[in-house]
Amino acid sequence: MAEEESPEDQDKEPSEGEEGKEGDESLEGEEFSELIRYTGAGFIGGLVVGAVLDVLGFQRSGLGQWIVRTLSGEGESLFEGIFAFRRRRRGGAGSLAEAYGWGKLIGMAAPWVIDWGSRLARVNVYGVQGFYIPFFYAMSDQIGGNVSGLLFLRRREGTWARAAGRYVRHPVMLSSLAVILLVPLGLLAARLLGFSPSNQIYTALETIAANLCLVPPLVGWLRERSSRKQHP
Repeated sequence: MAEEESPEDQDKEPSEGEEGKEGDESLEGEEFSELIRYTGAGFIGGLVVGAVLDVLGFQRSGLGQWIVRTLSGEGESLFEGIFAFRRRRRGGAGSLAEAYGWGKLIGMAAPWVIDWGSRLARVNVYGVQGFYIPFFYAMSDQIGGNVSGLLFLRRREGTWARAAGRYVRHPVMLSSLAVILLVPLGLLAARLLGFSPSNQIYTALETIAANLCLVPPLVGWLRERSSRKQHP
C-alpha cells in the first residue's frame, strides 16, 4: 500500500507559480549573460575605431567622435536589439532581459540629436559645459532599458503598485537606476579636474568609463549564479 504524503512533505512541494517564477529567473540570468558579451564588443569597437581615427589625423573630428561614442556608449545596444529581435522571432515568451534590450535600442537616437544640437549651439563640447554629451551616449539607452523594464513589470504584475514593488526588489533594475543617477556626477567631476576628450582614444575612454551599462546585466548574471549554487 503506497504511503500517503505527510502535510510537511506536501508543503515542501513548489507551487506551479513558484516553478514558473524560478524558470523565468533562470532564463533571465542566461539572457543577461549574453548582454554582458554585447557590452564588451561595443567597448572594443570604440577603442579600435578611435585608435584608427587618431592615426589618420582625425583627433577632433565631430563625425569621428559621433562614431566612436556611438560604438563605445551604444554599440552594445545594437547587439542587444538584435538579441531582442531574435528572441521575438523564435516566439519565446517575453522576458525582462528582452524588454531591457528593446528599450536600449529605442533609446539610441537621443544622444545624436543632443550632440549635434549642442555643436550647432556652439557649446564647448571639450570643456566642462559639454560633460552631459558622453552621459547621454552612455546612458540614454540605459534610461530606455530601465523604462522598458518597468513597463514589462507593469504588464506582468497587472498594477503599477505591484510593478513598483517588484521593481524595488529587482537588483538589475535598482542597479540600472543607481548607474543613471551616479554617472553624470562622475563625468562632471572629471571635466572639472581638467579632463578633456582631446582625441578619439580619450573620447572612447571617457564614454566607456561612463558606460556602466555593463553593471545591470552583470548583476543579473551574478544573481543567477548565486541562485544556481543555492538550488543546484
